[in-house]
Amino acid sequence: MVFSPVAKPSCAALQFAPRETWNKVIVVTLQALQTAPATTGGDTVRHDWTVEEVEALFALPFNDLLFQAQTVHRAHFDPNRIQISSLLSIKTGACPEDCTYCAQSAHHNTDLEREKLLAVEEVIAAAAKAKADGASRFCMGAAWRGPHGDDFAVALTMIEGVKALGLETCASFGVLSREQARQLKEAGLDYYNHNIDTSPEHYKEIVTTRTFEDRLETLEHVHDAGLHVCSGGIVGLGESQTDRASMLVTLANLPHQPDSVPINLLIPIPGTPLAEAAVERPDPFDFIRVIAVARVMMPKSYVRLSAGREGMSAEMQALCFFAGANSVFCGYKLLTAKNASPGQDRGLFDRLGLKPM
Repeated sequence: MVFSPVAKPSCAALQFAPRETWNKVIVVTLQALQTAPATTGGDTVRHDWTVEEVEALFALPFNDLLFQAQTVHRAHFDPNRIQISSLLSIKTGACPEDCTYCAQSAHHNTDLEREKLLAVEEVIAAAAKAKADGASRFCMGAAWRGPHGDDFAVALTMIEGVKALGLETCASFGVLSREQARQLKEAGLDYYNHNIDTSPEHYKEIVTTRTFEDRLETLEHVHDAGLHVCSGGIVGLGESQTDRASMLVTLANLPHQPDSVPINLLIPIPGTPLAEAAVERPDPFDFIRVIAVARVMMPKSYVRLSAGREGMSAEMQALCFFAGANSVFCGYKLLTAKNASPGQDRGLFDRLGLKPM
């Protein structure tokens, strides 16, 4: 609803507009947000975003964008509560996909130690530890193109065991068929993660072994099975701002917006093509803008500040939370990458007055 009550201004026009024009845009936006619940039964979610509209949001002065994002955030969430997840790699390395950012791809020489599927008991123990550290959701990731055979049967048993601990469950196993999605739901899975990574236009520069349409089809199967959809992307893949806008448009315009939207900051892993290409690291304020725009576009979704937090200052993370991020991964490791420790997170949350959901 950001510009719907008035003619939609072009990005160029907004970029050089006088302060009075900006004020009118913000006032109209806030009025639309305030009146929407009374006229739409509380449903303020849009599925008709355009890339031009989203680029206009990115072009807003930083403080104005964060004000808008915080206003939307407060309309749907307690701004001082944060959802905490934990992520474990249950099968590491030798993935047949060629994602240019990923340490687990068999196509890259990253010196990653490959590991077979973990035992069910190891996963249950890790989940119990995550719960003790404050996590309410436990995510299991496997370096597969998609689940198959006996390994999938073992993974279903893992999900049942984690669910029995009283945790929400999440899995990221790659491409799913409709039947596999149904089986995951039956085993007690709550969320399924399948990121789109980047825009449809930039995607072919990042992955060639799986199409963008493959990803969208899996998201459809996940939703149709009654699972919560977790899908987001990565900032820092050499994409343009237009690509970032297009990625968010793709997510927001899905028939059902993702319940959880992880926004990752690229962690350059030596041996991966993106690390070797020395892609320029995004400006911190540009990354925060992605968080804020995601919050405005997907007001009812959890926006997760995901990979890359270990390299962020406390101040940068605080601005991400102010911009609408309300979920994090807690734990020393995210699959194969370092992450902020539970102690560091507790200290930061205490300083900011954030409480777990």
